[in-house]
Amino acid sequence: MSERRMVPDAEFNSYYGQPVIKPPVWKVPDVPAYLYLGGLAGASAPMAALADATGRPVLRRIGRIASALGATASVGALIHDLGKPERFLHMLRVFKPTSPLSVGSWILAPFGSLAAAAAASELTGIAPRLGSAAGAGAGLLGPAMTTYTAVLLADTAVPAWHEAYRQLPVVFAGSALASAGGVGLFAGAEAGPARRMAVLGAAVELGATEVMERSIGLPGETYRTGRAGTLLRVARGLAAAGGLGALLGRRSRVASALSGVLLNAGAATTRFGIFEAGMQSARDPRYTVVPQRQRLAQAAAVP
Repeated sequence: MSERRMVPDAEFNSYYGQPVIKPPVWKVPDVPAYLYLGGLAGASAPMAALADATGRPVLRRIGRIASALGATASVGALIHDLGKPERFLHMLRVFKPTSPLSVGSWILAPFGSLAAAAAASELTGIAPRLGSAAGAGAGLLGPAMTTYTAVLLADTAVPAWHEAYRQLPVVFAGSALASAGGVGLFAGAEAGPARRMAVLGAAVELGATEVMERSIGLPGETYRTGRAGTLLRVARGLAAAGGLGALLGRRSRVASALSGVLLNAGAATTRFGIFEAGMQSARDPRYTVVPQRQRLAQAAAVP
């Protein structure tokens, strides 16, 4: 004889419906732009370094300029969000390996300096050997530059970001590759490596985003619904169109340039969508409390 439930399951509610965690005070468009520009700069530097090593001066030039401009604009967006330039300098007073913010600041500062030196040498023709050395240094720091912002987001208590700590760096890396490859498509005849980079990046971004949305449980809803869901659907369309155009438009200068624009628009929209998903999950207490209760229930069920 089966037991009859006398009391219905309680509906989720929080204290006066208020958020359990305080949503980040980061501003739009400053922080999403910072995320996108840093990724673009970080992936452009290795592209430029490899172009320099393989004798592709046009692609090297575009990569160095994109890296320097992206890093400079990224710092500008970060400082604008902080409100005062000295706040960025304060983050460099100490190095704390356990803090993603501290490590990220110490990645951004030397990377930006090396990228700027390489671009200055490229544009002026002064000290080309030092320019190559600076470009190689920026290229070595580039992978960390593309992913440290994802680690920074995942280290917060924001459910949609924290639960995606495994997938978020892969999404950011793929998106950064796509954006840098898109910039490289403007190099014309020397854009073969950039084309492959763009297609690979778009594929990684699309695949990792899909896995992220479906593997993190309840907070994954924020990536599929509301404003964040709309932004990420647009981003997927732009990345797919840009990647396909890069793959099929080898003989068309116009098609390559258009693909580059689409890929960068997709990369930027991805950052805005992920940022909005995190803010949405922070505002709704359900995404904080329900997963916690599920983890407690699972732990209690283990003998």
